[in-house]
Amino acid sequence: MAISPAAAPTPRQTAALDLTFAESIWLWLQANIMQIIGAVAVLVIGLLIASVLSRAAERALNKSHKFDPTVASFLSNIVKYALWAVVLVTVLSQFGVETASILAALGGMALAIGLALQGTLSNVASGVMILVQRPFVVGEAISVDRFTATVQRIGLFTTELKQFDGLFVMVPNSELWNQPIVNLHRHPTRRIELIVGIGYDDSMQQAREVLLALAEDDERVMADPEPQAFVASLDDSSVGVGLRVWCATSDYMQLQWDLTEAAKAKFDEVGLSIPYPQREVTMVQG
Repeated sequence: MAISPAAAPTPRQTAALDLTFAESIWLWLQANIMQIIGAVAVLVIGLLIASVLSRAAERALNKSHKFDPTVASFLSNIVKYALWAVVLVTVLSQFGVETASILAALGGMALAIGLALQGTLSNVASGVMILVQRPFVVGEAISVDRFTATVQRIGLFTTELKQFDGLFVMVPNSELWNQPIVNLHRHPTRRIELIVGIGYDDSMQQAREVLLALAEDDERVMADPEPQAFVASLDDSSVGVGLRVWCATSDYMQLQWDLTEAAKAKFDEVGLSIPYPQREVTMVQG
């Protein structure tokens, strides 16, 4: 015996089903009207408070000289998103939703995302530390690892450098933060140390006097601390005579070049030799 297919609902039955569904929605609205109003109020007020607090946090951070504007914007966004999460959980709790499971799911998602983006988050954390601690700022020259360059831009993920030969370098922030950083421009003054080799037959006293005279004649050399001339080393072929002077950081490179050139010219003028490397060879017969 064949089984006939189920008959399609008639238009009257369809209208009755629609009416029943509409009535159930209306009944649910009537039963939960207070929860709905409370949830909407919590949502609107919560979003307004989150916006106000995030802007207030950004303004407060921008007023502090310890925080870069990038860090201020980043931290204010964290405050805003955290408050949004609190508002969302509060709204769901208005309808009796079990928020503990939602929080556990969000925690699991955050852990999974953190593991997947471990390298990226490490760069972000390092970028925040660089912007907060300020071991260097834009425009300063630094020496780190194999790079000696001027800082062009500091971002949350990478730092852009310009080497002295004009090459562009982009370095992940985690690599910068985990290396010793030498800031070449942080302090207003720097010390120059110049070592010049003279022959063993030459006068060390005369060499020191010549170097000190060169320092006194250059107005870029600071008087305090006063220049120092000394015997630095006794090498195989020469005696190393040193000069230490202090100058403004902006004058460091050019002054070092000028003192080196002037020392060679003055030593030639007064007869102090800068010997070539020499080696004595003794021949033993038989």
